[in-house]
Amino acid sequence: MRTLIRILILLIVLASLGSIAYGFMTFEANETRANQCIGFGVVGLFLLAMPLFLISESRGKKLGDYMLTEENIRKMRGKKSNTSENQ
Repeated sequence: MRTLIRILILLIVLASLGSIAYGFMTFEANETRANQCIGFGVVGLFLLAMPLFLISESRGKKLGDYMLTEENIRKMRGKKSNTSENQ
């Protein structure tokens, strides 16, 4: 199932990049159509591929581990770094 979602995301990304490239290549011939192709490519990347990627990769992880809360700040301040003073 996970590989199917990854393949779907990859196909969406490739189609979006292809649409953007096609739009830039045909910009001189038909400006309206080129702008539409570029727009659909951007929509595909940022409204389809990115959310699918984020959902698939964040599945099973705790969101609280990645948020900046008071408890996490105290944990970060409590740890001493192993670097020397001149770094």
